Amino acid sequence: MHAVIVVEISIIYYNISMIIRKAYKFRLKTNPEIEEKFSQFSGCCRLVWNKAWAMNKFRLEEKQKLLWYQDMAWFLTFWKKTEELSFLKQAPSQALQHTLRSLERAIKDGFDKNQPLKRMPRFKKKGRNDSFRYPQGFKTENKRIFLPKLGWVGFFKSRELIGTVKNVTISRRGKHWFCSIQTELEVPEPIHTSTTVIGLDMGVKRFFTMSDGNFIEPLNSFRKLETKLAKFQRSLARKVKFSNNWKKQKQRIAEIHTQIASARNDFLQKLSTIISKKHAIVVMEDLQIRNMSASVSGSVDNPGHNVKAKAGLNKSILDQGWYEFRRQLEYKLNWLGGKLLLVPAQYSSQACPVCRHVSKENRQTQAVFVCMNCGHAGHADHVAAINILERGYRLLACGEERAPSSMKQEPASSCEAYSPQVA
Repeated sequence: MHAVIVVEISIIYYNISMIIRKAYKFRLKTNPEIEEKFSQFSGCCRLVWNKAWAMNKFRLEEKQKLLWYQDMAWFLTFWKKTEELSFLKQAPSQALQHTLRSLERAIKDGFDKNQPLKRMPRFKKKGRNDSFRYPQGFKTENKRIFLPKLGWVGFFKSRELIGTVKNVTISRRGKHWFCSIQTELEVPEPIHTSTTVIGLDMGVKRFFTMSDGNFIEPLNSFRKLETKLAKFQRSLARKVKFSNNWKKQKQRIAEIHTQIASARNDFLQKLSTIISKKHAIVVMEDLQIRNMSASVSGSVDNPGHNVKAKAGLNKSILDQGWYEFRRQLEYKLNWLGGKLLLVPAQYSSQACPVCRHVSKENRQTQAVFVCMNCGHAGHADHVAAINILERGYRLLACGEERAPSSMKQEPASSCEAYSPQVA
């Protein structure tokens, strides 16, 4: 797998142009010596993160003043001079300093009330998300890259880099190491070549159904390898922990997880690219995916209801990658001059697109929709996609950034409500 993967995007708007940042991810051509260095550098960054966060966490508990980057950088210099942590000198200084800057930003985000997932940093664990970043000091030349304290390292270059190179991140995925090269370029503000608007209804049986009647079947990459993965995990549980056979079996499990994630990412990247190129405006439901996939197991004293069915639904939602698809679709539409609209999800599959009658009896089964008022029949997901598209048109007409969150809310402007009262 040598394909380029765009992993980090941000857009800054100006008068008639915008700055786009892309990260191209390539697999590195490594050997045991280089891989050992990579592991050592990522381990040093993990150690610095954990020690600096431990000090700040203690200060938080004792209600003392926090240490910010300048203070933590002083401790980093001090640690390098000690006999116990003198090995930190072998790691690139810029990578260690960037780790402290990332920790400072994570702490500030933890106090930011505007962050949707507001939480404090966590300690890093060995073998999980091993990575480090060079903010400068590197250089690229054809199919190789120069990394400080490592030298020139080759990589599988599947496409030319476009823009000015800003930073390089080295990370491990499975048994391979990758370099993510972030570039920046200024482009004219795009105008989408298409003028069509489409509504998408996300689902489990169908990945999504479009308002024109077409639909896409889900990939379900995890479901396809679930049995094999469970077999390998049972085999791991029977082996002596940290033995050579245990390590080999754990590596096999990691390769399966990598295969699942790679297949899912490839599916979502290709699909989001096709949709973003064909349609100027895409309308989707504003689904709270984090809440939808939350566990309902409850506790011993207060057990949940339909736990097994809900667990299966959670697994399908996370396997299909609904949030990642929406994220990719949004930034690709922005690149091309299009737009992603999010509308309320309430009653989208219970409202008749012909007579506007809303009732849960309209949808007797998962797939069949029959209006109890006018008799209109169709596939429930297609009906929902049509309603989503209509709500998108109304949202455009109202000129609001986001539609009201309550279906029973009175309209705030001359536009009529998105749906009548529920029957």
